[in-house]
Amino acid sequence: MTDTRKWALQGSPADGDSRAYRSALGRFATGVTVVTCRDAAGRPAGLTVNSFTSVSLDPALVLWCLERTSPSLNAFTTSGHFAINVLGADQQPLSDLFADPEADRFAGLAVEDGLGGAPLLPGCLARFECALHALHDGGDHVILVGAVRRYAERPGNPLLYFSGEYRRVGG
Repeated sequence: MTDTRKWALQGSPADGDSRAYRSALGRFATGVTVVTCRDAAGRPAGLTVNSFTSVSLDPALVLWCLERTSPSLNAFTTSGHFAINVLGADQQPLSDLFADPEADRFAGLAVEDGLGGAPLLPGCLARFECALHALHDGGDHVILVGAVRRYAERPGNPLLYFSGEYRRVGG
C-alpha cells in the first residue's frame, strides 16, 4: 500500500532550518521527567527533561540528554548520582517550575533524599535512582547514562509532551 498523503514538512538537518527540524522531532510524543542531583556543595539541582529512555534491562541502564550550555551541566556530570522523576498528568506545574531557569526550583518542595542525596520529588508516577555510569558526546548535548540502583512506581496517567504542548492520555 502506498501512502499518498502529502508531508507537511520536508527537509534535511543540513539545510540549517533548526526550527523545522525541531518541529518534526516534536511529532514524537514523550513523557515528561524532572532529573535531580546534588552539586559538589550539596545544593539541589534539577530540570525538566523529556529526552529520557531505557537503554538496557541487564544491566539496568537509562539515559537522558543535557544541553552543553546548561548551568546545571557540571552538577550532573560530577555528582555521581541522579534521580529521574517521571511526572504524572497532574504535575504540569512541577514541570513548568523545573523548566523555568529563573525559579527557585526546590523552594517549599517536600523532597526525600535518594542515593547520593539526589532529591526525590513527591507524587511522581515513577522514579529511578541512578549512579552515573557513562557520559557520551551528543553534539550540542551530553548523553548521561545511569545505572539504575533503585526504582519505585505508582499507578496513574503520564504527563506527555507532543508538538510543543503538554498532553494527557486521551486528550
